[in-house]
Amino acid sequence: MRTRLVIVFLVPLIAILLSLGGATGLSAARSIQQALYTEQLGDLGYFVTSARQALSSGSATVIEGEARRFQDVYGIEVVVFDLTGAAWATSDPGLEVLADDEAERVRLALSGRRAEAPEPAFPWIIPDTGMVEPVFDDGDVIGAVMITADVEAPRAAILQQMLVLGAIAVVSIILGVLLVFQLARWVLSPVRRLDEAMIAIERGEMHARVSEDTGPPELRRMTRVFNGMAEEIERVLARQQEFALNASHELRNPLNALLLRVEHLSTGLGPEWQGDVEETREEGRRMARILETLLGLARRGQADSMFSAVDLAVVATRRADAWREVAAQRGIVFRFVGESAVVSVTDRTIVESALDAVIDNAVKFSPEGGAIEVGAHRDSDTAVITVRDHGPGLPDDQVGSATDRFWRSADSGDTPGSGLGLAIATDLLSSIGAELSVSSPEGGGLMVALQVTEGVIA
Repeated sequence: MRTRLVIVFLVPLIAILLSLGGATGLSAARSIQQALYTEQLGDLGYFVTSARQALSSGSATVIEGEARRFQDVYGIEVVVFDLTGAAWATSDPGLEVLADDEAERVRLALSGRRAEAPEPAFPWIIPDTGMVEPVFDDGDVIGAVMITADVEAPRAAILQQMLVLGAIAVVSIILGVLLVFQLARWVLSPVRRLDEAMIAIERGEMHARVSEDTGPPELRRMTRVFNGMAEEIERVLARQQEFALNASHELRNPLNALLLRVEHLSTGLGPEWQGDVEETREEGRRMARILETLLGLARRGQADSMFSAVDLAVVATRRADAWREVAAQRGIVFRFVGESAVVSVTDRTIVESALDAVIDNAVKFSPEGGAIEVGAHRDSDTAVITVRDHGPGLPDDQVGSATDRFWRSADSGDTPGSGLGLAIATDLLSSIGAELSVSSPEGGGLMVALQVTEGVIA
C-alpha cells in the first residue's frame, strides 16, 4: 500500500516538475537566441550605413579597418559585397568561398530583399550562419553586408542555463520524494500500528492497543473503533476464562469426592461388579483430564496438548462402549469395523472429546433399532477414526455446512441439539493439527472421519 501511495503522489509531481523545468529551459534558451539575433541586427544596421558611404565613395579602406577592429574585439566577421556579388571589403582577408546557402542569401539581398529573422532552433543546435542586408542608395541597391557571429558564447550560456535548471529540478524532485515519503508515512502509520496490534492480539496479547494521536482524522477514528473493539473482545474473553476457571474448579472437588465414593462402594461389591466399577473409574479419570484441560485453557488461553502414543482403534472401541447404554435406550447398536490397532502420537483427551461429540450426533440422528459403525484405519500417513450412522444423512450441497456453528438441517425436525457438536469437534481437532470431514456415503446416513496426521507412528 505504501508503494502504491508513493507512486500516486510521486509520478504526477515528477511529471509537473519536468514539464515546468523543460518549458523554463526552452524559454531561457530562446531568450538567449533572440538576444543574439537582436545584437546581429543592430550590428548589421551600423555596417549597412558605413557600407553605403564606402560604396558611394568607392573607397573600402575605412570600412575594412572598422570591420577588422570589430572582428578583433567581438569576434564577428563582416563582409561587404558589391553589385556583382564579389567580396568588396572584408574583415578577414582569407575569406574562403561562400557556402551555397550563404551565397543564396547574398543574391537575394542584392536583388533588394531584406534579411529575415532566423527560424528558432533547438538550444543545442544554434545555426552557425550569418545575416545579410542589402545596401540602398536613393532607393537603388548598391551592395550587401553580411555578418557572421560566433555562437560559442550563447551556446555556453544556454548550457549554463540548462545545468542550473537541471540542478533545480533534481533538488526539487529529491525534496518532493522526501515530502511524499513523509506524507505516506504519516498517512499509513496508523494502518501499520493497527496491523501490528492485530498480529499481537492473534498471538494472544489481548492488551495490545494503538495510539490515536497520529495520522489523518479518518484513520484516527478507525483507530478508536479498533481499540474499543479490542477492549470488548478482551472483556468477553476474560469473562469466558473466568467462567471456565470457576466451572472446572467447582466441578473438580465433587468429581474427586465421587471417585472416592466409587472406590468405597467397590469394596462391598462382588467380583461380578468389577467390570462396571472399572468403567466408572475410567470415566471419572477421563472427566478429570477434561477438567484439567479446561483449567489450562482458562489460565493460559490455550490448552496444553499432552501428546503420547495412542491406539485410536482402542479409543474408538472404548468410547463406543461408553455410549452403548445411551444408544440402547433407542435400540441402537454399535458395530466395530476397520483395523484392530492404529497407533498415533496425539492428544488422547482431545481425540476422545471430539469423538464423543461425533458419536453423540450419530446417536441423535440414527433411527430406532439402527446401527452405528465405528472403527479406525490407516490411510497412508494419516490415522482415521470413522463414525457412520444410517440416519437421514445430508444432501451433497449441505455436507459442507455440517461443521458450521449453530447450523442445523431443515430436515432435523424435533431432534434435540444446538448445532454445535460437529463444530466443537472440528475446533478441538484443529488445535492438535487434526481434521474432521463429513461425507454422505452410498446407502444413506452420514460418515464423519477424524483424520489425525500429526506424529503418526508407522
